[in-house]
Amino acid sequence: MDTKNCTVSITKSVNRINGALKVSTPKTVNSVRTVAIPQQAVDLLISEHDQHPENPYLFPSPVTGTMYGPECVGRIHKKLLKKAGIEENIRFHDLRHTFATLALQNGVDIKTLSGMLGHYSAGFTLDTYTHITTKMQKEATEKMGGFMSQAM
Repeated sequence: MDTKNCTVSITKSVNRINGALKVSTPKTVNSVRTVAIPQQAVDLLISEHDQHPENPYLFPSPVTGTMYGPECVGRIHKKLLKKAGIEENIRFHDLRHTFATLALQNGVDIKTLSGMLGHYSAGFTLDTYTHITTKMQKEATEKMGGFMSQAM
């Protein structure tokens, strides 16, 4: 994390192989990326790290003091959903889709979003989120129709 520039770099992937955690490079070249984050997120991450400043991990496991395994993240996610009173089966990965959907609905351009998600092309992002972009096109058409009506 670069606190001065408010960015997070995605450079590693963690998987459990034969019972052991293995750190490797992400699966594609586009998965390695630097993403801008808001100052509020930086402040929260700094505050979290201040709770264990000697540990190199931002979120160390209270059991091992090292990184969490992927399955642990899933269990923590389910506990947080339950604590929040959310009974739906929302996968951790669904948060990524929610982010992308909200970003598109709030005017983030497809090329920027594609880079943030680590997609290989903006076309792939468009294909993945067609349901959102179709709705956005309809809304844009209605806005333009209203504009044209006023201009006449």
